[in-house]
Formats: sequence, C-alpha cells, structure tokens
Amino acid sequence: MNNSVTSATYIRNLSYSLLRKVSDFLDPQDRWRDVMVSIRKSNGDSRYSQHHVRRFEGLVVQGKSPTVELLRDWGTTNSTVGELVDILKSHRLLAAASVLLPGVAQTLSSFCYMYSSGLCTTSMNLTQRKEKLCSTFSHELLSTCSLQTGCPSFFYNELMRITGNFDDRPVSDGGSRLGEGGFGTVYKGLLNDKPVAVKKLTPMDDVSPDELRVQFDQEIQTLKVLKHENLVDMVGFSCDGQHPCLVYALMVNGSLLDRLACLQGSPPLSWRQRCLIAEGTARGLEYLHNNHHVHRDVKSANILLDERFVAKVSDFGLTRASSKGTSTTMMTERIVGTRAYMAPEALRGEITPKSDVFSFGVVLLEILSGLAPADENREPQLLMEVWYDIDDEDEDLTLEDFLDKKMGDWELSQVESVYSLACSCLHERKNRRPFIKQVVLELKGVVKSISLAQE
Repeated sequence: MNNSVTSATYIRNLSYSLLRKVSDFLDPQDRWRDVMVSIRKSNGDSRYSQHHVRRFEGLVVQGKSPTVELLRDWGTTNSTVGELVDILKSHRLLAAASVLLPGVAQTLSSFCYMYSSGLCTTSMNLTQRKEKLCSTFSHELLSTCSLQTGCPSFFYNELMRITGNFDDRPVSDGGSRLGEGGFGTVYKGLLNDKPVAVKKLTPMDDVSPDELRVQFDQEIQTLKVLKHENLVDMVGFSCDGQHPCLVYALMVNGSLLDRLACLQGSPPLSWRQRCLIAEGTARGLEYLHNNHHVHRDVKSANILLDERFVAKVSDFGLTRASSKGTSTTMMTERIVGTRAYMAPEALRGEITPKSDVFSFGVVLLEILSGLAPADENREPQLLMEVWYDIDDEDEDLTLEDFLDKKMGDWELSQVESVYSLACSCLHERKNRRPFIKQVVLELKGVVKSISLAQE
C-alpha cells in the first residue's frame, strides 16, 4: 500500500500503478460509470455527459482502462483522493476505496465489531425495548454489509458457535478443522441444518491486515458476480469480529490434492473420474477467462469436489479482473501464487490467462501420476519438470512408468492425449500454450471416448 497517499492528495499525483489497482475493481462490470455520474462541477452540475461516456467506452477497444483515463481527466481539476473515496463509499465500492486509503475497510470492520460485541451485547437486566432496539440496529448493520456485497452476512459469534469456537482439532478427531485454505484456516459447521465450510482469514508474515482485507473483499466481489457449476458457491461472510470470515457450501469430498493422495483412506480416483474432474476444472477456468478474470492460484488444493465429485474451483483472493480481452497481460509489483505451479512470466509479475493454463498443466500431470506438485526428496523436485525426463530418449522413464499405479482403468491413447495436452499447457512461451477453450475441447473429446468405450 502507498502510505504517502492521504485524503488531501491530488488525484493527478497518484502513480499509474495505483490507478491500475483501482481500475481492477472498477473496470469489470463498468463500475467506473457509477463514479463518473457522481462527479460534479463546482455549481453542482454533472461534469460528464453521455458524449463523455461514449468516449470512455471507446477506450476499451483500444486496450485502455476507462477508469485510469477518467481519473486522469478528473485529476486536472484539483480533485482529491478524499473526494474520490467518498464517491466510492457511496456506491459500496469499498475494495477500490481501500486501495487508496486502506483504513476505509479497517474502519468498517472496527465499526461492525464495536456494535456487535459492545453496544449489541445485551445483559439480562436490560429492558425489552432496549433489546429490541439493539437487535434492530444489528440487523440494519448486517444489511448494510450485505448491500455492499450482495451476499448474506453472519455474526462472527454465530460462526464461532457453529464451529465449536473454531475448534482446531481435525474433524477426524472430533474437532472442526478441515484444513488450510488461502490466507486462513477452514472449519466445518452446520448453518440452518446445512453443512458449510467457514474460512477464517488470518494475517501472515508477508500479508498485512490491510492486504488481507483487500483479499477478503476481492473474493466476495468475484463470487458475487461469477456463478458457475464449476466454481465454489459462497453462502455468505462475516466482517464484524476479530477475523473476517467467508462461508461456503461444504465440499464433502475435499480437495483433488487430498483425493489423489488417498488421504483418510479414501479410494483411488478412477481414470474416468479424473478426466471428468479435469474437464470440470477447465470449464470453470474457461468461465473465469470469458468474464475477464485471471485466477492466479490454480492448483489441486484449490479444486474442491462435491458429493458427486464435480470439480469446483475455489480461493479467489488473488484473482485479478480486467475489462479487456482475455489475451491481455497486466503487470503487478507483488508476486503471488504457489511456486510449484507458477508460469515463467508469473514469476516476473505478469498477469495473464495463459498463466492459469500453465498451472492447469501441472494439475494434469498430478491427475496422471498421482504425484505431489513438489517433493524435495524427488529429482527433479518440481513435477512440472518431470516431463522433460519422459520426453528425453536418454532417460529410462516412460509415460507408462509415470502413471499412477493406483489407477487401473486407463487406456493408452486417452492417457497420451491428456499428457500431450499437459505438455502444451506447460510450454515456456505463453503464446505457444493453448487457450483454455481449446483445453476444454480436448478434454471433452477424451471424456467422450471413455464413455464410448464403456458402452
């Protein structure tokens, strides 16, 4: 975060990189329009007309950001960050406001916490009228948070109750902890008689509370807008307690990573199951890319499986959005993701859908081999590098040797198709990798051939 920015800072003095971060929240769904119509002249009239709107719309086809150009234009009038943040808050665009003044999101959290744990904690000797007033205020507070995101809000105390006070014992030992998720720990709970997964976000050494709040807002905004069979379904969130929490529908079969490892005695996934999971994951990513989002942390641990083993892509805290086409490359100063899955350009700070394709190539190798993406006791340690040995005539490793021995129903031509696809996804040059649409078509063909063979 840029700590030198204050409410009095002139917008014209903001760096381009900071404007781009704001545009990541306003360009999708054209939220810059909401800002534009709220900008006024000194006499109270609208500064921008429909003619201006059309001009800024035309910037998209030129590969430019309407948000950046709008703020640059408005900045010529000595407008300040404080004025912009007020407009963003009026439209519930708190994630964008937090990029400029991180305290905005923190203030909301403190405000929620103060009233939920202080003012609205009623003792037995309070009058019924005061209890009713307090309950009404709490309802309105959560309604305000819900309006901000379009998702249901829950009290932190309620999430504590349904998770046994966030019992850190594993579920297998009678506790509530399901495992570690992106930026926090995931717990099992029962909400309105339905099993849910509650992710409690916690600051880490390299992630400040302000950055964590932005990740929290990003995941909510993404899942509010994007709905698909192969994306995890968010039930709601909590912002009124010590830790921000996200609530999801519980995926009873856990993660693809755990099922490939047959943890807790689960049976091995069949070849058909693996291909269906691969196809479902690719469809989820295709939907993201078609809606101009880059996931940035595709890995088997973030592919969850429901009761029918349908794949659900999860963890959208690192997702970046752009109003431009899906081939667009953005840049970031902060390198994020999981090293064992990261494309060469991602390590340089580039953000592109082709990086998701590369990461998915590693997932395909996991599906084929059942091996972990990284193993310090293996040579090479990274699974993404093992395929070099398979294709090297001087090495003894063959594709058949590489396959998961626990998977007994595979057919060689189908395996070769998936392996070839994985290698294409893992090409070092991003422009030589397939688009995710092509990946879906390839996997659809493999699944069809499996179905025909089983008839």
